[in-house]
Amino acid sequence: MIPTPWRQRLLQQAQQRSALGRDRSIQPAAGVDFCSNDYLGLRRDPRLAQAAALAAATHGSGAGGARLLRGSSPLHDELEAALAAWKGTEACLLFNTGFQANATLLPALVAQGDAIFSDALNHASLVDGCRLAKAGGAHLGIYGHGDLEDLTTQLSTWRASAPPGALALVATDAVFSMDGDVADLSGLVALCETQGALLLIDEAHATGLLGADGAGLAQLQGVHGRVPLVMGTLGKALGSFGAFVCCDQLLRDHLLNTARGFIFSTALPPPVVAAGLEGLRLARLEPWRRERALALAQTLRTALGQPPQPSAIVPVPVGPDVEAVRLARSLQAAGFDVRAVRPPTVPEGTARLRITTGAHLEDGQVQALIRALHEHSD
Repeated sequence: MIPTPWRQRLLQQAQQRSALGRDRSIQPAAGVDFCSNDYLGLRRDPRLAQAAALAAATHGSGAGGARLLRGSSPLHDELEAALAAWKGTEACLLFNTGFQANATLLPALVAQGDAIFSDALNHASLVDGCRLAKAGGAHLGIYGHGDLEDLTTQLSTWRASAPPGALALVATDAVFSMDGDVADLSGLVALCETQGALLLIDEAHATGLLGADGAGLAQLQGVHGRVPLVMGTLGKALGSFGAFVCCDQLLRDHLLNTARGFIFSTALPPPVVAAGLEGLRLARLEPWRRERALALAQTLRTALGQPPQPSAIVPVPVGPDVEAVRLARSLQAAGFDVRAVRPPTVPEGTARLRITTGAHLEDGQVQALIRALHEHSD
């Protein structure tokens, strides 16, 4: 039984969430998918399932241990090599989730006296990684969203009083997951190269979707191979599960020896790794998938009067939490799986619908959603 003082606290917090319209619950998938990150429509592709089944029969259903014990397989090595080649880097290290990667690689890279500078709208995983680094004695600077001038000022101010030998790291999302806008990677690369700062970009929502062969925003913006640390995920556009960090061999060796999320976690199961390999192959082989996902998102933005963005994420601003929930439920009842996003995922007063598009959607389904948005928003 939960002790009474704990029960009272938990009940009070539950009541507060309910009063604010921020109660969350797990809802089963129902209706047309306009909320997942399955941008290329690969999650249910039978070719991924077949690759996973073959790997399970050959290597087993689970890894059995951490990579540094007995949890590695030739499939892990093959996927890391393929991802590094795709991202234009020397090496790659697999992690179990994007959250785990970001939250553990940042404190593994900075020490007391060093500094991290993080975009104000970065994903929660980067935020938590920054907090852990700060707890270890690093300086943490939050620069205005996409504001390179603010970042430059903060870097210069910190350097003026930083201890000798102190290092700086800049962290940013590539595609920002709640707004669908993107970072200025060419500007960030130039700034970090000038300042001697290490740049980490999170390409979770760009991997497989952007660039000449889907390698990501760095490829799209002409800085492919120039970003020292590129994090990406396998569970979004690539239709599988897991995450990775692409970098040079020195950085990989450092993370392999110091990133606690890697060292102390059972490795990704071989079937998952094989599905990731197949998803990567298909993402590069079938460009129509990313072209379709992006075109459908642009159709939606145009209908909603929004400016173009190179992503498949379309936010619909609502404002009050309860109104966002009401609108989402109305659309769900009409057959569209759209979800409301509320604080603390987004800033106070900016609750919204987060709509995504993917290659699995039909033109008529997108047009029907547009009509429903106009009808239910009135």
